Amino acid sequence: MARLAGVDLPRNKRMDIALTYIYGIGKALAKDILNAAEVPLSKRTDDLDDNETRRIREVIEARQLKVEGDLRREVGMNIKRLMDLGCFRGLRHRKGLPVRGQRTHTNARTRKGPRKGQAIKRKTEGTGA
Repeated sequence: MARLAGVDLPRNKRMDIALTYIYGIGKALAKDILNAAEVPLSKRTDDLDDNETRRIREVIEARQLKVEGDLRREVGMNIKRLMDLGCFRGLRHRKGLPVRGQRTHTNARTRKGPRKGQAIKRKTEGTGA
């Protein structure tokens, strides 16, 4: 099993797809990396030899790409900075609401979480007058 940037790549997947399992690498960047490392896109992760794995790792380091831990830390610090500033986007992050102008009257369930529901008033049985 190939291991790049602290991530175990999935078994028996094409390399251009397998590289997208690394945080910060999408399909287009994965193809660029494989072309620079001279590894065929259709090659499977199980068929990689150590030389090809080393070349891919060197290309990622040579381009100084921020991937996995470094990128996650940077994104987290950017969000924390917005929250500390108290700007509109930071307040939306803090409240767990959509940040980029989406409506919240309906939808927005991904950010807001499951519906809370209305408290149902039940008629209590009286003792009679």
